[in-house]
Amino acid sequence: MIRGYLIAESIKPGSRLEGIPMTLTKIVRKRQKNASTNQPSIWTTIDFETAASAEQLADALAAVLDDAPSVWYTDFTSGEERFVVFPKRVFRYRPDDALGRREAWGYGQSLGIPPSQLDWEY
Repeated sequence: MIRGYLIAESIKPGSRLEGIPMTLTKIVRKRQKNASTNQPSIWTTIDFETAASAEQLADALAAVLDDAPSVWYTDFTSGEERFVVFPKRVFRYRPDDALGRREAWGYGQSLGIPPSQLDWEY
């Protein structure tokens, strides 16, 4: 079972995330202290669970994440792999793969995502 979250404001206007059965587990709205200039100051997180394949979920998320005026990402763990999903790009690596984590982190930074937001676990 995959457990993850998606920031509602990160979804491209006009896009649809469908075809992946998900169970909604929590919705939270909160003021975000580290929002960048082009991001809203209040974010809505949507926590979910799914039995879908990690690859299918990652591809679907990569297709709906917004990349303008600011770039967003999301991440989740499936088994022993971490998936870090950017618009149109997915990184996946195991906990002991420091290079894989650095590549995902560096890619996020190259897109202008503030370092304080590149805060996934391993």
